[in-house]
Amino acid sequence: MVLEFEKPIADLELKLSEMKDLAKGKNIDLSTDIKSLEEKIQTLKKETFQNLTRWQRVQLSRHADRPYALDYIYEMTNDFIELHGDRSVKDDKAMIGGLGNIDGRSVMFIGQQKGRNTKQRQERNFGMANPEGYRKALRLMKMAEKFNKPIVTLIDTPGAFPGIEAEERGQGEAIAKNLREMFKLKVPVICIIIGEGASGGALGIAIGDRVFMLENTWYSVISPESCSSILWRSWDYKEQAAEALKLTAPDMLQNKLIDGIIAEPLGGAHRNMKVMAATIKSTIKESLAELDKIESNERMNNRIDKFCAMGVVVE
Repeated sequence: MVLEFEKPIADLELKLSEMKDLAKGKNIDLSTDIKSLEEKIQTLKKETFQNLTRWQRVQLSRHADRPYALDYIYEMTNDFIELHGDRSVKDDKAMIGGLGNIDGRSVMFIGQQKGRNTKQRQERNFGMANPEGYRKALRLMKMAEKFNKPIVTLIDTPGAFPGIEAEERGQGEAIAKNLREMFKLKVPVICIIIGEGASGGALGIAIGDRVFMLENTWYSVISPESCSSILWRSWDYKEQAAEALKLTAPDMLQNKLIDGIIAEPLGGAHRNMKVMAATIKSTIKESLAELDKIESNERMNNRIDKFCAMGVVVE
């Protein structure tokens, strides 16, 4: 999959591949031309990805090849055990969770999971969790607290499932209860937005001591398309909506809504998943080392104070 703004880079990469094949097949020395083209591609990549618009970052966050929660978890751990069910209705496959080991320390991972193909997307409900998904997440958080295990949430959702059946089973109540209970967790909680962070669907597992965003992700109460359809009665103004919403990682950091930005490999996380996973793992370990030094009640109070200070304006 090649996004519109990536096409000039893709064209040059195709030309480079053809040049290498020609040099190998015809036994011709094109090393100088190949090196020059490689430098040109690298320069174009830097210029392109250092000057992305907000809408282009939204597009990157949805890239079909972008790693999902389970991709990162399996890369960061070698003994992940997935846990299932909310003990009430069913197992929501849009919300995943379980225990994994990071360099000798057990961590409770929770996250939204999208699908790679049509069958998986239907099974995972496109990463949109039902109430039972949020109740499963809370059950696992309480389990982590009971056994004194830190919690890491990986957020990537276009929103909580808006269907009638979800509302009938208490979607709003389930998310609201998660918000309340996450404030009171006595173990360290680290939240990382790895793709889309839309509305209450994201916030339902995003109350943490440290909240991070990957470089090419977004976090907002509404998607650019939905905002455009409400304000202009059309999706045609999604780019203007994205600019107005200020939903990118730098915007969130400037407004003190997150604690940090995790840099992605040049071109996006999908370009080098192993490097991206190693960077996330390093961030988790550093954050846990900091949070471990803080007494649990103080950590909980700091978490409450941090979120209560958001949006406060003093004239």
